[in-house]
Amino acid sequence: MNAAQHSQIASFIWSICNLLRGPYKRNEYRKVILPFTVLRRFDCILALTKDKVLAELPHLYGKSDNIVSESLIRITGVPFYNKSQMDMTKLLDDTDNIAINLQSYINDFSPKVQKIIEYFAFSEQIARLQEANLLYLIIKEFVNDKLDLSPQAVDNMQMGLVFEELIRIGAEQSNEEAGEHFTPREVIKLMVNLLLSPEADLAKSHVVKTIFDPACGTGGMLTAAETYIKELNRDAKPHMYGQDWNKESYAVCCSDMLIKGEDATIHYGCSFEDDGFTADRFDYMLANPPFGVEWKKQQKTIKDEHEKLGYGGRFGAGLPRINDGSLLFLQHMISKMRSPEEGGSRIGIVFNGSPLFTGDAGSGESNIRRWIIENDWLEAIIAMPDQLFYNTGISTYIWIVTNKKETHRKGRIQLIDARQFYHKMRKSLGNKRNVIGDGDDNRFDHISLITRIHSDFIHDQKLEFESNSETKTAIVSKIFDNQDFGYSKITVERPLRLNFQASSERIARLDRVSAFAKLAVSKKKDPSEKLKEIEAGKALQEKIRTALKDMDDTLYRNREQFQKALKQALAKHKLSLPAALNKAILEALSERDESADICTDSKGRPEPDTELRDTENVPLKEDIEAYFQREVLPHVPDAWIDHSKTKIGYEIPLNRHFYVYTPPRPQEVIEAEMKALEREIAELLEGI
Repeated sequence: MNAAQHSQIASFIWSICNLLRGPYKRNEYRKVILPFTVLRRFDCILALTKDKVLAELPHLYGKSDNIVSESLIRITGVPFYNKSQMDMTKLLDDTDNIAINLQSYINDFSPKVQKIIEYFAFSEQIARLQEANLLYLIIKEFVNDKLDLSPQAVDNMQMGLVFEELIRIGAEQSNEEAGEHFTPREVIKLMVNLLLSPEADLAKSHVVKTIFDPACGTGGMLTAAETYIKELNRDAKPHMYGQDWNKESYAVCCSDMLIKGEDATIHYGCSFEDDGFTADRFDYMLANPPFGVEWKKQQKTIKDEHEKLGYGGRFGAGLPRINDGSLLFLQHMISKMRSPEEGGSRIGIVFNGSPLFTGDAGSGESNIRRWIIENDWLEAIIAMPDQLFYNTGISTYIWIVTNKKETHRKGRIQLIDARQFYHKMRKSLGNKRNVIGDGDDNRFDHISLITRIHSDFIHDQKLEFESNSETKTAIVSKIFDNQDFGYSKITVERPLRLNFQASSERIARLDRVSAFAKLAVSKKKDPSEKLKEIEAGKALQEKIRTALKDMDDTLYRNREQFQKALKQALAKHKLSLPAALNKAILEALSERDESADICTDSKGRPEPDTELRDTENVPLKEDIEAYFQREVLPHVPDAWIDHSKTKIGYEIPLNRHFYVYTPPRPQEVIEAEMKALEREIAELLEGI
């Protein structure tokens, strides 16, 4: 079966939704379609052994549940069974009791299947469909001869694709946000290739490997990784682990794994609040977490773990902005890496552009990047084409993270530019208009090329490739030292220079200074006491104004000299003011003046002017003082560095490293085009 065929099956199944119009809204269709599809798949798989199961049941009467389960599973050949006399087709024979019989049929499945159906909240839909007189019609459509979901017609891999397509259509109908997307198969294939291709031990006989996805959805990544390993070594024993918080996706994943008989442990719940694998460590991890999804609901749990456990927990490196939890997923996965002594781990994760550069030095995002890079875990980042995903057209990046780097990669990071590695799709699927070629349909194999580029590990590697039926040549790989992405953010200070004058204009500014204005404000509750305090404050304000007006309007360019004159003027009026009020007066009577003397503190050190404060990002490989002497002092000789404010930051400006300057077109060409356009407009106007 090709891609077109599984899409046709999914489309046919979704067409059943036409019956739901009216009683159901469009965003509710999948509540019916998904569980019925899963149920029908189970029904079709068990059809061939149904008679044998029913014949065996009398012999199992009174036996323990374990014996019954083992006996029936031996007959079905799959890890589930159904003890009901009915199947979905026979349900149609008793229209009056169809809802009761359907529920009874479900209850006769083995416990794992019952649990899966529960996560769909299917009982509610059965009642709702029966009330709307739709239950019979829906079942009739699912047992239609045109819809053959038997393993003979649709293999397990293709059935998985059908499930994914149904979920995608359902998400599209629900107008879900861009973060709720699903991973295209070619992206999964590329990630698996990048993650597993360097692993020589996968060819060892009966090798045991564990694979984990903390946002597994329907389990596509887990299945693809398992398939890759089995293709390399049929004796290998991959064990799969996954977690997801979406009930529908979780139920589909569990049903898909159960149908395939996979060695898989799937946990329901939020990975941040309810880690289903606290003590587990894994060989390989893959994930495509939601883009730009806030973690406000989980904030307390995550913040508590960050503050209380530090690096002993999962989020010790830092916390990103509340509106984007992408880097929390990566920290979560890193916490589950095996130690290098145990063989280490490899991680592949899909991000949007935000984790590359969002956050200044000292921010949560920057600190997380710093932690990963300084521990030498970041192996490579691959920039992907845009419009790859069904529900968003944004650019995406694959990060490869590992604590088992090959010797020649230690201390270095590879950036791969694969933004032009795509074919245009003949028919768009939502926002997905591009596809990464995998060699099918005799089209260029981008996946193999990207895998080879990663393996080659060549700086400034220049290759010829096909991009949307065009042959292009470009630099596709660059190699950097870890430190190349780090910088010191220094704070450059300049001295505060002020002049002072007790002019009428400046005295009038006092009313706009908070400490002075609050003198005429009272917080007392008693009206008479409140009025008394306000009047006293106004009297003090007026006394201060009078004292200042008695000063001459000499312009002082030295703060100490003005403070001395001010003290004398206040003393004449028997005023002794608190420090905050003195500061307020100085603020009102001062102006910045480059020709004034530098203001100093009690120890004679220059005071910084906050308005002139600036920052510079100095590459980690460069000496800060040398940079300061070269780049700053020639322009501002009186500047200095406040080393107490220096922070280390990391960012990965991938696009900048692959930027290719395109010179502007010649002026005569532009002018010719403009004149041609003018003539065209003139001709159009003549015809009006």
